[in-house]
Formats: sequence, structure tokens, C-alpha cells
Amino acid sequence: MRTAVLTEPKQFELADRPRPSPGPDDVLVEVSDVGICGSDVHYYEHGRIGEYVVEDPLVLGHESAGTVVEVGDSVTGLETGDRVAIEPGVPCRRCAHCKNGDYHLCEAVTFMATPPHDGAFAEYVSWPADFAYELPENVSTAEGALCEPLSVGIHACRRGAVGTGDTVLVTGAGPIGLMILEVARAAGATDIIVSDIVAEKLDFASERGADRIVNVTEADLEAEVMEYTDGVGADVVIEASGAPPSIEATLDTVRRGGKIVLVGLASEAEVPLDVLDIIDNELDVCGSFRYKNTYDAAIDLLADGAVNVAGIVDFESSLEDVDAAFQRAMEPTTIKGMITFDS
Repeated sequence: MRTAVLTEPKQFELADRPRPSPGPDDVLVEVSDVGICGSDVHYYEHGRIGEYVVEDPLVLGHESAGTVVEVGDSVTGLETGDRVAIEPGVPCRRCAHCKNGDYHLCEAVTFMATPPHDGAFAEYVSWPADFAYELPENVSTAEGALCEPLSVGIHACRRGAVGTGDTVLVTGAGPIGLMILEVARAAGATDIIVSDIVAEKLDFASERGADRIVNVTEADLEAEVMEYTDGVGADVVIEASGAPPSIEATLDTVRRGGKIVLVGLASEAEVPLDVLDIIDNELDVCGSFRYKNTYDAAIDLLADGAVNVAGIVDFESSLEDVDAAFQRAMEPTTIKGMITFDS
């Protein structure tokens, strides 16, 4: 089968690998679509993300969907021909986190495209059937692949308890920020402010329903938020850029008693936050790591037309053009690229 293998920074090689066989609890999926995630781009550029280092050739891609072509002997609920979205993280199911339902915090998780585990830039993937979710007829496999970033948005909004009538500030208008915008609106938020440094991305956020956009290279974010909220601040601030100035600004833009959710990964591990401000204003500050129990909700949102994920895709590329696709994905104005396989 065809695969694209990252052999060194900024270097893919197309390789022919044996087609995998599903285990008794697995399904073999013929991959149709794979999104190019920011983490994929980071591995491509630098060969590492923090402590995760690409030491051996690695197949990237963890936002994937396709068609079941073979099922294991013990699999029920899925059959050959079903189109599925693949949740890329498989936990151990035995640790305390898994048993408590927080399987996304499992320290023994197998996560696609995270060293040393290969991802989905391959024609076929064998994966546990209970982490493959059947897609309804009105949801495409491209949309199914984007259930992964949509799940990040769902989990972040759940962490922030976004609800009816809320004013939400989203810092960062990349794929995750845009998914948060979609989910927050579906959750009942009535006013959504989006900030970024790229004008084209902000214009796109405005077209997708942001009530106010703020280019932080031209305007003061705190002043803009306070003007929009009559000096109150946002009920929920979800930081999706990872930029230290935006992380610091969360305390200045949230209302007293409000919630801050940190999603974006900063380049530096330590970003100063005013602890006294957090205490005095009784702020809830929480992290949001990947997701749990979100794929069914993501598919329901897509099937009901409550969110639009396909609209964030700037371009599609073949596996053979994967290097050029990643070069394009690195451009500041690009939001999302997809790798699509021949039928």
C-alpha cells in the first residue's frame, strides 16, 4: 500500500508497505481523506514537538476517515462498506484515568502520528472498531476526517461550560479557533469575538459568523472586548493561538467570575499570569487536552447541519504531492489542507 513517510525534517518519502490485517477487535479502513493538522506541520518543520521526537521514519496524519473493507472476527456494529471517522487516540482502558472516563488523559495512549506511532497518510489503517464511528449518508468522509479538530472544539467548549446567551472570546482564528466558533454558536453563545494577527483569517471568521473580529496588530484586545461588552468582559475566553500575549490577555478580557480555557500550545512552557487577579476575580482557569466522548456529538452536529467543517478546507492534494501540500500548509494565510486518496 502507498504511504507517505517523514524521514527527516521537510522530507517525505513515498513508500510501499504491506497492507495491514485487522485483529479480532479491529476494522481495516481504506483511507479516503486525511486533514493536515498543525502538529503534523510542526513535526514536518522541526522533527519534534516538545519531548516527542521523530527518531525513526514516521507516517503523519491523524485526522482521517474512510471505508471499512474488512472486519475482525469479534467486531459487531460495523461491516464492510461502512464509511467511518477514526478517533486517533486509543487508551489502555485499564488505568485510573480510563476507568474514571477520562481516557484522553491515559498516559499509555496510542495516538496516531505521535512518535513512535504511525498515522493515516497510508492507503489502509487497521484500528480498533470501537474507535471507528459510522458516518450517516449526509456526512462526507472529508467531514468525517474533520471530526478530529471539531472534537477539540467540542471539548474546549465543554470545559468552558459555554451556554445559552454567553459572550465568548476566541483568541486565534486557525482551524481550532474556527471550530470553537462553530461549536460555541451551536451551544447557544449569542456573541462571539475572534482575535488573530492575520487579516485574511479574521475576515474568514467574520464570514463564518463572528460578531466582532479584532486584529491585535492594529487594536488593543482588552479595549475592544470591553467596548463590545459594556465594560463587563467575556463570559468565557478560549485561547486557541498559543501566543503568549494572547494567553496573558485572557485575564484582562474575561468578566469577574468567568471562565478561561487554554487550548493553544505556547512555544514556551511558562507564561506569566497574575495569580492575585485570578483569585480576586474568582476565575476558573483550565486546560483543554484533546477530547473524550466527542465523536458521536461531532457526527450529530454535522448530520444536523449545525456546524460547517468542510468550509475551512483551503485545498486538497494527493498523497504523491504531500511535500507541496505541507509547504502550502505552512503559509500564514492557509487554514486547512487535506490529503485525499484515489478511489
